[in-house]
Amino acid sequence: MTNPEYALPIERPVVCVVGPTASGKTDVAQEMALRLGASVISADSMQIYRGMDIGTGKILPADRKVVHYGIDICDPGEAYSAALFQRYARELFERADRAGKTSVLAGGTGLYVRATIDDYNFPYGEQVENPVRTAYQRFLEEHGAQALWEELAKIDAESAGLIHPNNTRRVIRAFEMIELEGTTYARQHEGFSHMAQFVPAVFVGLAVDPDILKRRIDARVDAMVERGLVEEVEFLLSQGFESALTAREAIGYKEIVAALRGECTLDAAIDEIKLATRRYAKRQRTWWRKDGRIAWIDADDADVSRIADEAMALLDSHEG
Repeated sequence: MTNPEYALPIERPVVCVVGPTASGKTDVAQEMALRLGASVISADSMQIYRGMDIGTGKILPADRKVVHYGIDICDPGEAYSAALFQRYARELFERADRAGKTSVLAGGTGLYVRATIDDYNFPYGEQVENPVRTAYQRFLEEHGAQALWEELAKIDAESAGLIHPNNTRRVIRAFEMIELEGTTYARQHEGFSHMAQFVPAVFVGLAVDPDILKRRIDARVDAMVERGLVEEVEFLLSQGFESALTAREAIGYKEIVAALRGECTLDAAIDEIKLATRRYAKRQRTWWRKDGRIAWIDADDADVSRIADEAMALLDSHEG
């Protein structure tokens, strides 16, 4: 339940459309926004990057029937975080509410959705430059990701065990939490599942059978390649964004970069994208299944109109 003393002062609940990648969130969120006279806010940590269009599955400008936010916020490699997205999205919620409108949040990145809707605090702000970050970034440049992770493991083995060594941004964030905030990533991670709600919201989840989702993911990746994913990666590399494209979370990009470097064949890269995307979808399902606020709708048939009808009925029952 939302604590009224601390809740964001908006009257209309945010509609959160969540689920794994390829479940149809983008289309359903847009259809609901059309019916509600609302805008869509994409809560996707990769769609924020300009030029990373095909590989992140952004809705094409020509297909946007409502205003979309959360897309093309910054350049690849530019520092961004859940803290910044929290501030960005909540300002949009308040602006829409003042205009008498609802907001529709389309969520693929669980942390972005939870940080925005729930009472999640970033005391120092994840993007505020500070000497701790600078020092560990320098250590990373000099010694590499594994050595950086091992340094964290020496002082906070529990947190290190929750973070992949290649996720250097999160490793550095763990150091910041220890040295600046007097807490740890592990303690934060444990408390996150019990966090109180801050923003009034209704959660709609799109449930797709794993076998059907696998086929959708495979078809989606093939379509991305046909649309020009390789050419998109080549262009971004020419603009100097290699470090962003090879980041651990850049599924669909790092694999194509490997093929362009001659480290694997294009076919092998495509297969790896499909596998990595399926793994990511499984993590997303696990994340969302823990949230008891979500009302799940069967989305096996990808019938956007029917799914939106059911979702609108859920909204009506919530308001009633």
